[in-house]
Amino acid sequence: MHTVGRLAADPGFIVFARFAVIAFFAIVFLQSGLNKLFDSEGNLGFMREHFKGAPLLSSNATLLFWSLTVLELMAGVFCALGLVTFSFVSGGFLARWGIRFATLALLALLFGQRLAKDYAGAATVATYFAIAMLGLFAFSIR
Repeated sequence: MHTVGRLAADPGFIVFARFAVIAFFAIVFLQSGLNKLFDSEGNLGFMREHFKGAPLLSSNATLLFWSLTVLELMAGVFCALGLVTFSFVSGGFLARWGIRFATLALLALLFGQRLAKDYAGAATVATYFAIAMLGLFAFSIR
């Protein structure tokens, strides 16, 4: 049997993989979303400067900033609630939504980085996206 098949057949491994991915995104997106919320002027100023060469983004910076903040907070909160209720209440329902919101937030970030021609930043987002894909895969295994 292939290694992947053996790992997928090990329920303990899958449970730990699910836990690790949602913990990762709870930390990432709660920190990022709360940072944007508590230092909105600083973060918005950075965003305006970073995207000044991307007209589509710079002209809508405030709306995009708050949309991204809400998306990140939703990802972080759903992942955090998913951690708390993972085995007890929801059977992973909240965690699954957390991973979905995390994936959407990462796609939004990737879009922005590519439009701003920040290819190094886009590459960093791509690594997070790979973790999200692993999380989606882990939650798809019964």
